[in-house]
Amino acid sequence: MPKAVVLTEYGPPDVLVWRDVAMPEPGPGQVRIRVKAAGVSPSDAKIRGGYVQAVFRLPPDAVLGFEAAGVVDAIGPSVSGVNVGDNVASLLPSLGGYAEYVLASSWTPKPANVSWSDAAALPVAAEAALGILKQLRVARGETLLVLGAAGSVGMVATQLAASWGVTVIGAAAPRDQDLVRSLGAVPVTYGDGLADRVRQVVASVDAVADAAGKGGLADAIALAGGPARVMTLADQHAADLGVAFSVGTPDRAPEALDQTMPLLAAGTLRVRREWQLPMEQAAEAHRLLENGDTHQKLILAVH
Repeated sequence: MPKAVVLTEYGPPDVLVWRDVAMPEPGPGQVRIRVKAAGVSPSDAKIRGGYVQAVFRLPPDAVLGFEAAGVVDAIGPSVSGVNVGDNVASLLPSLGGYAEYVLASSWTPKPANVSWSDAAALPVAAEAALGILKQLRVARGETLLVLGAAGSVGMVATQLAASWGVTVIGAAAPRDQDLVRSLGAVPVTYGDGLADRVRQVVASVDAVADAAGKGGLADAIALAGGPARVMTLADQHAADLGVAFSVGTPDRAPEALDQTMPLLAAGTLRVRREWQLPMEQAAEAHRLLENGDTHQKLILAVH
């Protein structure tokens, strides 16, 4: 029987258990993927801990994981343009990536020169980055401030915006200043005085994409002249400041992956450096994520 990491109940990382599950069968419009690698995101940990039950209630024995890469293993009815044996990556709105097999309703071909880890690290970051840039209507010639420019989403947003002819100011920790510069942005450090440091580079910004959710929105609003073009992915205090959330939608996923996967293959887009663990160590991956013991993207691999 195939195996998966099952969420036995809401709670600490140990509620994630590697065990036998039924083989999923693809329905209309679906393919089954034999998973090679799955990404671990902060959202996974929030769901596991039960912090978002009000909006994301899971059935018993659910399998987490919004992103996976692997080999198409079976094809359901009404599916075209893909064959058994194709290498693909997928964003999984219904979860299921922490498994040896997962069903997907959308997918993007994985080029041969893109690693399984990189392919599994891309879907969530690509969808979120492209989504927030589009919702902010970021355009060539404008100036964009990215909060969290060295994180998984921030890196992709920074590189995409820079490639569009946008001037990007990237806020990140001191250790990440060289990384942010290498992405095509002007780096500044977080913390008190953020607005003053940005003003040493530009007088104001046209838009702000907060990919970190760790403060800085008040400075962002001051720099952008109001909250209208300030948007966050994660700051729980955003509503108090009149800042909108960027909320993902499944229909954006194929477009985001289709746009960014060729850039990844061409070497013109980089993803966050990864730390790979065996799939059965998903609980340990969640511990590392929550304890802040790694600044890398965590990937679960199936060997």
